[in-house]
Amino acid sequence: MRAVTYDPIGVIHSPLKTSFGAPLQSVSAKLLKGTVEVFPKYVSGLKDLTGFSHLILIYHFHLSTTTSLIVKPYLDNEEHGIFATRAPARPNPIGISIVRLRKIRAGTIYVQDLDVIDGTPLLDIKPYVPQFDARRVHKIGWLDRNISKLQRTRSDGRFTKNPLPSQSSSSPR
Repeated sequence: MRAVTYDPIGVIHSPLKTSFGAPLQSVSAKLLKGTVEVFPKYVSGLKDLTGFSHLILIYHFHLSTTTSLIVKPYLDNEEHGIFATRAPARPNPIGISIVRLRKIRAGTIYVQDLDVIDGTPLLDIKPYVPQFDARRVHKIGWLDRNISKLQRTRSDGRFTKNPLPSQSSSSPR
């Protein structure tokens, strides 16, 4: 099979400068605001996006330094297969976040509930549509015994190039 490559369509900007202390999921990043800079050649693709309240951002985990099929995720002390986690140490380090759309101005998308590190390359944007995307689930695997930790657990940087905390890395609570 041939290699698959993607060119970023933009860059995500946020107050999170390192992964250390970052929320683990966008649901834990309530009110954290940022912007999505869409490169000029893609701006026309934003037409009609303002009619949606939420977006799915698809991005490249550019700070991820490891690839492993077995990882110890942030919400558990046991190892799990990478595909049973949302850890960034993936064979293809692709992340997704659902964010609230605030406004769009001149190729810049203003969002909140953002759990993405500043400077993250954006691969795609999709509108979040509950009728397409929301499912009634019956099982959440190993997370069932750990999901209560989500709101208070933050990244310790274990999967990134710059795991040391910095003053600008903590998110507002």
